[in-house]
Amino acid sequence: RAKAPLNSTTELATLVKESIPAATRRTGGNPAKRTFQALRIEANDELGAITRALPDALDLLMIGGRLVVMSFQSLEDRIVKEIFTQASTSKSPRNLPVELPEYAAKFSLVFRSSQTPSAEELESNPRSASVRLRAIERVAA
Repeated sequence: RAKAPLNSTTELATLVKESIPAATRRTGGNPAKRTFQALRIEANDELGAITRALPDALDLLMIGGRLVVMSFQSLEDRIVKEIFTQASTSKSPRNLPVELPEYAAKFSLVFRSSQTPSAEELESNPRSASVRLRAIERVAA
């Protein structure tokens, strides 16, 4: 920072808030929220941890075993969706008339898309609004 170094999170939050146009500042919550979220995600390598952990977790599942993942941010959910989709897609070449067993998908999606909280859940737990639940089941060795 050109004027003076930042010495506290309050100073950073104030700087972020002041750098956003006044009209935008009046809508939504604290504008520094996303800044702190981005810093936390990067500092903790949260997206990298998910990317590394999910394939390992899938490998540990026995036939009939299910892995259920709750994600609270769209970046997390995108990673989960991508890994689950790849795992549940046949590797069989498209031009073959039949699917060979060695190319068959080893996993099946439990739900076609992510599940979201019901109206009842949202009423009793408003913080659940952003959650997305996905599940996958091992169907072959």
